[in-house]
Amino acid sequence: MGKGLRLNYKIIFYFFGLLLVFNGGFMLLSSLVSLIYQDGVTLQIFLSGIITLIFGLFGMLHHRNHNKEMNKREGYIVVAFGWVVMSLSGAIPYVATGSIPSFTSAFFETMSGFTTTGASILNDIEVVPKGVLFWRSLTHWIGGMGIIVLAVAILPLLGIGGMQLFAAEAPGPSADKLHPRITDTAKRLWLIYFGYTAAETLLLKLAGMSFFDAVNHSMSTLSTGGFSTKNASVAYWNDNPLIQYIIIVFMFLAGTNFVLSYYAFKGKISKIIQDEEFKLYFKFITIFTLIAAVLIYFRADISLSSISHPQVFGPAESAFRHALFQVLTVVTTTGFISADFTLWTPFLTVMFFGLMFLGGSAGSTSGGVKVVRHLVLIKNGFLEFKRTLHPNAILPVRYNRRAVSGIIVFNILGFFILYMISFITGALGFSMMGFDFESSIGIAASSLGNVGPALGVFGPVNNYAALPPIGLWWSSFLMLIGRLELFTVLILLTPFFWRNR
Repeated sequence: MGKGLRLNYKIIFYFFGLLLVFNGGFMLLSSLVSLIYQDGVTLQIFLSGIITLIFGLFGMLHHRNHNKEMNKREGYIVVAFGWVVMSLSGAIPYVATGSIPSFTSAFFETMSGFTTTGASILNDIEVVPKGVLFWRSLTHWIGGMGIIVLAVAILPLLGIGGMQLFAAEAPGPSADKLHPRITDTAKRLWLIYFGYTAAETLLLKLAGMSFFDAVNHSMSTLSTGGFSTKNASVAYWNDNPLIQYIIIVFMFLAGTNFVLSYYAFKGKISKIIQDEEFKLYFKFITIFTLIAAVLIYFRADISLSSISHPQVFGPAESAFRHALFQVLTVVTTTGFISADFTLWTPFLTVMFFGLMFLGGSAGSTSGGVKVVRHLVLIKNGFLEFKRTLHPNAILPVRYNRRAVSGIIVFNILGFFILYMISFITGALGFSMMGFDFESSIGIAASSLGNVGPALGVFGPVNNYAALPPIGLWWSSFLMLIGRLELFTVLILLTPFFWRNR
């Protein structure tokens, strides 16, 4: 960095301005929805958008003569504080319309939106004005777009937690690139993201949802967020299995590496079939769905008692559908609810708690640890046995027929250890607020993994309204570090990041 720590503040504030302009533009779109549905809060949302736009344009114009070069430190600051800037400004419509009068609660709801967690403090979602509900779902959708850019362009560049592996598979420095320029790659993936959202909206409308509900649930599904327009979440449509199966398909796609979707549209099916992460992701979902379905079927007396559930095609189909839906919603960290899985025997409660640590694929919008990291850890674990027997042998971990460098393996091990320390610290924080063991570990795992539903008082049919203000800030912090792959945010808390060298 030279003699002193000289940050290029102009480019940092230019990017913050750009993010605010982006946010303000989407708020204006929400005010248009509010106007169409005549929900009485059009002016408040419109003014929120105008204020955000003004601040954004000021930031961009005031710092437009910036040096175009951005180093790693500035990258970390832009990513970590960018999400915070988006959440601070994104809370304005909630407060301005009176939907969530407390700024702390509004910030929590917005952070939950942008990090695609889907945890909510709203007790009655259905009385919230349509324009605000649309903005709430949009925060998910915008967050999902941001996550795609993170995965494609930023995290591999910063070398975070083994994300170079994803870079090697797709848009990084390799012969396998989707497209040479990162911006073009991001645009291609955004196009797929938008296309999937439009397709799901159309299918849900045809299956019987209102257009408004279809748009909102599509944005929540593709971003693996989980905000619903109904108090009962997707369980509201338990008498319409087709709607739930459509959401199941798109949850699966949203939890898959978007680059594989690109290959599918290009007809390169062999690339998908050969992808080790995709194969393990598919196996995990299949195995856990079968376990859950069998247990639900044979313990049907208690299985779905929390939410009304007309068995349209009989108990076997109902057990399979709810098992598949809940496994996918937790693995992909979407967080929709079709039933209360904490009533499905203690074994399944523990299993779903474990699934919160799984996560979807790298390069998807899902949270959690990610399947590729588990894959490398499992392979490395088995190789340790071989290394014990053959200490002189050189046995590299292989992923997609390529040797993985030792640095990446250490990165992933470091990430996993940091993830578990963050989880334990998170749970200790909640327990200090007076919550019981089950609730504390549940909300810590759910916040950190961006899942949404948790355990205990924060279980699937409850929400996060029981959290005190300090708990809302703590949960928001866990959501942020979990979403940004830990290192990005936590490195800012280290003294050597800011030290002159």
